[in-house]
Amino acid sequence: MGEVLLGLPGPWAEDYREKADYYTTKIGGLPDWPIPEVDISRELLHCSLCGGRLSLVAQVYAPILSPKLNIEDRAIYVLGCLALNCATDPRSWRALRIQKYHEEMKPSLTSSDAVSLQKEFVCAPRVNSWLEDNMLGNESSKVNDESDSDTEMEDLGRALLEAAALASSSKKQNGYKNTDASARYTVAKPRVEDTGVPVLPCFYIYSQKVESSGDMDAVCSGYTSLSLENRCASPDTEDEEHWEIETYEYDRALSADRTYLKFKKQMDAHPEQCLRYSYGGNPLFATTNLPKPDICKRCCSSRIYEMQLMSPLLYFLQQAVDGSSACSVDGWSWITLIVYTCSRSCCSFKESTESCCWEVAEEAIIIHDD
Repeated sequence: MGEVLLGLPGPWAEDYREKADYYTTKIGGLPDWPIPEVDISRELLHCSLCGGRLSLVAQVYAPILSPKLNIEDRAIYVLGCLALNCATDPRSWRALRIQKYHEEMKPSLTSSDAVSLQKEFVCAPRVNSWLEDNMLGNESSKVNDESDSDTEMEDLGRALLEAAALASSSKKQNGYKNTDASARYTVAKPRVEDTGVPVLPCFYIYSQKVESSGDMDAVCSGYTSLSLENRCASPDTEDEEHWEIETYEYDRALSADRTYLKFKKQMDAHPEQCLRYSYGGNPLFATTNLPKPDICKRCCSSRIYEMQLMSPLLYFLQQAVDGSSACSVDGWSWITLIVYTCSRSCCSFKESTESCCWEVAEEAIIIHDD
């Protein structure tokens, strides 16, 4: 499994319509498209049920850096409909992958290459350089003295916050806006004029690496084993056939309990997490009966897990809506939204006179509703 990075809440935007760029990772606000919005199909920006304009829920800068596939300019946008009648229907949600290919970056991936690429990311010691470089608590920034480390991290958070306020559009700017999680400052940037698009409260995201889940797996396995031992040790006066049926149902219940226990442990460990990112990794499920994603409609390759939005995001948005003019998310009650993307991150490579092209692709979203 690839490493998991959490997206934690950083500073609130001073104005929910303020401009940024597609290197920015944030919740809510207006999408910072790398291309003119008119170049994006209208169908992708509107609800399939009511026809209303979709709101930006999350924008995540997500480059792929690999010997076989190198895509530096790549972002994932999650859009949702705020209408109460549409909130829980998958047709009212969109996950858009927008990326840029240069001619020299054009890959010649076969099906086997796509599989090996996926394994490469799963086994890689890091997911993306921008995530690692921006991670608070990065191994390279640690010092031996814990108190000195805490002081340095506070200074780093303040320095990064000041840098974010400059709103640099340089390509070297990285995706997550870093700041101390406990200090919910605001960041002032240029404002986009009101275009009638429903806008959610906006705050920026910083990353934190998740420690190994080995101890958690051991706890969950122990829970399952203990439950089985207790069940087998209990008196049983029923016939063998009935016992086999009951065991099958009981095992299924145990599996569900173990899945939820792992989910709860991860949420309890980081109760503020708004998103989880692990390209080619494994999603964090709260149940075992969620549907699997379809194959990519463009190249027919399998889709792999890339990220998911977590329910604390809804709490922060609901708190921010109170007393503001931002749109309400009262109709949303999901536990998690899981985004799967093409394992080849495919591109159509349309003939163009330009040296590079931008690609817009719709990816798969699986909703686990409450």
